[in-house]
Amino acid sequence: MLKRFRSLKKGLQEMIISDEWSFYKKDNVDSGQFVKETLLTNNWWMKVDYKLAFTAPIYDVLKIIDTNMASLHLVYGMWDSMIENVKKVIYQHEMKIEAEYSSFFKVVEYCSHEWLNEDSKRLAPRPDHEITQERKKGFMRYFDDADIRTHVNIQFANFSDGREDFNDVDSLRDRSKMDAKSWWIVHGNHAPTLQKITLKLLGQPCSSSSCERNWSTYSFIHSLKRNKMTPKRVEDLVFIHSNLRLLSRNSSKYKEEETKLWDIPGDDFSLDEN
Repeated sequence: MLKRFRSLKKGLQEMIISDEWSFYKKDNVDSGQFVKETLLTNNWWMKVDYKLAFTAPIYDVLKIIDTNMASLHLVYGMWDSMIENVKKVIYQHEMKIEAEYSSFFKVVEYCSHEWLNEDSKRLAPRPDHEITQERKKGFMRYFDDADIRTHVNIQFANFSDGREDFNDVDSLRDRSKMDAKSWWIVHGNHAPTLQKITLKLLGQPCSSSSCERNWSTYSFIHSLKRNKMTPKRVEDLVFIHSNLRLLSRNSSKYKEEETKLWDIPGDDFSLDEN
């Protein structure tokens, strides 16, 4: 929305200084004057530019990962770069050096000491120790048998250190030439158990489809014909609708009868075709 405001700055300013604007807003003089003063204030436009600048790295990351391709494995690395770019913009705006404290950056970064201390389970995103600990937790949950877990840890050690069956020339060279999923398909057969887990993780797309489905449900409930409901009531109805859909998947009708898979195919799906 702010980007759109910025691109239409000249047109908006021309609109609110015209005689037609004063005539159009005669029923609400105070609001019209507020909008006029805001759009003609350089300080307000400077704030818009600042907000666009420090949110741009966040927006870029969201655009990259919102694809049909597997990009979950890229998020961790992109997150660190994103935070650094956001910090650079904020510190430049506040005219501070890197060692100084910025209360606003700590809010934007979200993982401030205050935020972390609110819940003992919260961890800062950057330390490599976190990755190690979470990997161990994941293996503990995935493999109940200690002997199998030891076997997987050995496979992981060989992969991380590039030794044993992972030390051939093609395997090492392709690490920087191929995407992660393709590399594991080609070279991961030396660690079949680890390969199976890795391909499951790398096969998970980052997508906004869940949000879009929620918006679709919202528009179904709050339509042109039903537009007088309060936002709270609409949100409650969306919540109920979404959970009823999830509960319906446990019924036999969803799996066997004529309404099976009713919420998956989409609006163009016809029950007669099945």
